[in-house]
Amino acid sequence: MLEKKSERKETWKTISIFLLILTIFSSIFHYAIVNLYPSSIYIGGLMWCPALAAIITLKYKGRAISSLNWGWGNWKYIRFSYTVPALYAFTTYLLIWILGLGGLASEAEVLDWAKELGLLGIGSLNPTYALIIAIALLGTVGVIRAMATTLGEEIGWRGFFIYELRKVLSFTGVSLFSGIIWASWHWPLLVYYGGNVLLEMAAFFVVIISMSFIITYYTFKSKSLWPAVIFHAVSNVYIQKIFPPLTRKIEGSEYWLGENGIIFAMVTFVFAIYYWRKAIKEKL
Repeated sequence: MLEKKSERKETWKTISIFLLILTIFSSIFHYAIVNLYPSSIYIGGLMWCPALAAIITLKYKGRAISSLNWGWGNWKYIRFSYTVPALYAFTTYLLIWILGLGGLASEAEVLDWAKELGLLGIGSLNPTYALIIAIALLGTVGVIRAMATTLGEEIGWRGFFIYELRKVLSFTGVSLFSGIIWASWHWPLLVYYGGNVLLEMAAFFVVIISMSFIITYYTFKSKSLWPAVIFHAVSNVYIQKIFPPLTRKIEGSEYWLGENGIIFAMVTFVFAIYYWRKAIKEKL
């Protein structure tokens, strides 16, 4: 962290400029998502607002875009950035199935899912093959596709924002502050798409702040923004695209399932505690 008061003040000024620009651009897309149809086409634009805000802030401060840690860093952290979100997504739905908060999809439902993904020939032959191929495709091609939008967020959040915060805050402060901002940035989407808004917003804030601790750890360890990009994409694909179609909803399951569900919040919180303690121990 910076020691001089003048440098700390200048850093907070830079952070404020970034957040102001982010708010202006994000408001445009939030308005479009809520008021225009189809709303989904504006989500990609919204996810690139953090990158746009970071680039404009860098230009305003006379700093190079190359300062955003574009290198891949240690590939060990690239591997972890895939396996960790896949693991916590699997753990979430395993608990849901074991606790009876949702049922496993039937063979017919798996085949229907395969047909939706375009696996007509393969999916009609064997549900097991269809399941394996669907997960393999979504876990690779689906993740690469998701990275096109998560890159926009992570250029801003983990490429720029947390490194500015690191100049004035501890690891705990960086993870918590950036997590709150990151979660708050989503609130119009929660209100627009949510059912039980208060419960889903509470769970979502726990999830996002918990993810912030994990992603911040891997970003600082790798000195690269790519683990964050991959982590974010993998988390979105597994928790939104892979496990929900494999889970049959029952009465009341909407409170427990998905990225705004209670179980996911509990699981990510446990993961966050582990990485928070790990970061403190390693004096990150």
